[in-house]
Amino acid sequence: MRPDEGNPVDQRDDNAGGFGMTPERPAAGHGARAPEPLTIRLRAAMAAARYHGVELDLKTFQAEPNEASPSPATLVRWLDDQGMVARGMHLKWRYLVRMHNTPPIVLMFKDGSAGLFISAEPNRGIVWLRDPMAGESEPMIAVDELRLSQVWTGDVLLVRRARSESEAETPVDVRWLSRVVMRERKSLRDIMLASMVLSVLTILPALIMMQVLNKVIGEHSVATLFSITMILVVISFYETLLTYARRELVLVMTARIDSRISIHAFNRLLALPLEYFERQQAGNVIGRVMAIYKVRDFMTGGLLRTFLDMFTLVLILPFLFFLSSTLAWMVLAAAGAIGLIVVIFMGPVAYYVGRVTGAETDRGSVLYESIAGIRTLKTLALEPARRQEWDEKTAEVTRWKLAAGRMSNWPQTIIMPIEMFISRGIMLVGAYLALEDTTGTGSVTAGSLVAFMMLGGRVAQPLVGFARLLEDFTEVRSSLGEVGSVLNQPTETRALTTGMRPKILGALSFLDVDFSYPGSPNKALDAVNFEIPAGTSLGVVGRSGSGKSTITRLLQGVSRNYTGYLKLDGVDMREINLNHLRRSFGVVLQDNFLFRGTIRDNITAGRPGLTLDDVVRAARLAGAEEFIERMPAGYETFIEEGSTNISGGQKQRLAIARALISDPKLLILDEATSALDPESEALVNANLARMAKGRTMVIVSHRLSSLVDCDLILVMEQGKVNDIAPHNVLVERCAIYRQLWLQQNRHMNAERNAGPAPMLAEGD
Repeated sequence: MRPDEGNPVDQRDDNAGGFGMTPERPAAGHGARAPEPLTIRLRAAMAAARYHGVELDLKTFQAEPNEASPSPATLVRWLDDQGMVARGMHLKWRYLVRMHNTPPIVLMFKDGSAGLFISAEPNRGIVWLRDPMAGESEPMIAVDELRLSQVWTGDVLLVRRARSESEAETPVDVRWLSRVVMRERKSLRDIMLASMVLSVLTILPALIMMQVLNKVIGEHSVATLFSITMILVVISFYETLLTYARRELVLVMTARIDSRISIHAFNRLLALPLEYFERQQAGNVIGRVMAIYKVRDFMTGGLLRTFLDMFTLVLILPFLFFLSSTLAWMVLAAAGAIGLIVVIFMGPVAYYVGRVTGAETDRGSVLYESIAGIRTLKTLALEPARRQEWDEKTAEVTRWKLAAGRMSNWPQTIIMPIEMFISRGIMLVGAYLALEDTTGTGSVTAGSLVAFMMLGGRVAQPLVGFARLLEDFTEVRSSLGEVGSVLNQPTETRALTTGMRPKILGALSFLDVDFSYPGSPNKALDAVNFEIPAGTSLGVVGRSGSGKSTITRLLQGVSRNYTGYLKLDGVDMREINLNHLRRSFGVVLQDNFLFRGTIRDNITAGRPGLTLDDVVRAARLAGAEEFIERMPAGYETFIEEGSTNISGGQKQRLAIARALISDPKLLILDEATSALDPESEALVNANLARMAKGRTMVIVSHRLSSLVDCDLILVMEQGKVNDIAPHNVLVERCAIYRQLWLQQNRHMNAERNAGPAPMLAEGD
């Protein structure tokens, strides 16, 4: 509540020392250490989000390298990831002091900390601030312009809650593209104004040339010619200057539109669930998404040019009717005929264009597969087969391109005589009208005919361009359909930005969980029930197809369309924010992907703000430290694309280090050691006990020897829980587990049975 007593400005001096200080947090030297500026800024952003009902988790924040305190841009990225809408901007005092009755605003201070702007009193020239580290019951601080200017950088962070349907969830269609373009209303207004002025300047030279022919040449007036020349020079100068300015405006606007389209497409692609990518061919997905650049070229190219030319048409057309209504109607009729022809051929052309797009997508899929699987292709000498497939796809593309080109050639051929009439025939008709002018009124003179020809092309061009724009639109609509077939799939955006963010401890419980994969008649999980407390190491075993990996998929939130209840620390997994959930987990798969970059970059891929000490600690825990230190550049060793310069075992241990660096409370190893050599596997297994300390572990493995020391082992059979117990108990009472154990330890049984043989021989 706002204090009403005393001098409000002077209360700052009585409040434990100023910004970032409260009686509960004395300054250094008074018994406690003051909080770091990083913490204060994060707490300020969290307090602003809390005002809108969103609780943020500090663990989800990723600091930028070499950034002591988060910048407004870093905070904006963090808040946007957490489902908020944030914006950083620079304000002056006169604007800040007018912002009363607003949600809390984060003010950035020069020492790297921050304060919360709560309200303002313009008539008194003060703003009310609150310490982000203090409770809401603590009194606010009143500050005037002089004192705030000593600590405030001028940067602020505005935060609000995301709308129910954000732009990220808007379907990619014509309406969305229109909204993207209309966000540049200010630039469009300036471009429109420049185009109108240029259109007027276009008319003036035609008028001047008419006067030159009618007056200067007819009356042999050199003085008039000189005056007209000077006017033309001035007009040309301003026309050149204004054309440059318009091009600059168009360039900036198209660059902004291009950026928005590209960013939205990529963000939408990343928001698609993993299940979608597992069902689709990667090259096909890439080809369809890349079709959005055809849409971009249309929006920022042909459409914009035609839009600008239409302004020329609106201004010039009345002037043409003034010069000669007969010739003007001829130009309009010819342009209308061109438009009609284009509309007639639009359907057939669209059909062939769609075929070309599909054939190019299929050919792109072959190219992607060949590059992605080049190692297998070379190893198995599959070049001839891939060449044949590429040739077939290329022939298909060529066939449809040829058909589309021939279909497009028909309207262009029919249109050509009409265009010739506009550029040549109009002049002949105008000359005939001038010769037939027996009244002497001079309605069509030599000067007016030249002026009409100068401007007639300007009128026909936008009309013809508009007709052809309809033809281009069919191709764009086809491309937009291809893009929409991918980007308009249901996304995980809502699950990633909303939901609970509880503290993760690691207790798991499955209660009657059923799950089936799309299109499969059988259940992958059938009434699965088990429960483990936090800190338990759980091994999961079973025959192929028993549902082991499906359990880990549900834990990671890859699939959420199950029935029953899967709870983490007593909270239903579907109620937990998916981003928060995945950041709290560490996952190591059988085949892990390492990015092109250094070893350090790969280990800190999910936590770029962590230090080298954190990297070394994770590498040591994963058993990767010993081979990293032997490399020439150590942790700065560059990993090539495809991890070709490190072994499979080294790659797997780096993946384990990457999963451990965030100190997850739940670690999932899904066949993580199955691809390792015996030495690497023994090293990882030896570190499992250290990895499991203080966290829940779920280890899926076919090799039962690596699960012997687990607290519990879950035995799956045909999607059902067959048994769950420690190793010694399962060997005694679980037939499936005992059979698997005996199959994998035949050599031990053979040695045990071979022992008495010599003794029997001696007995003989």
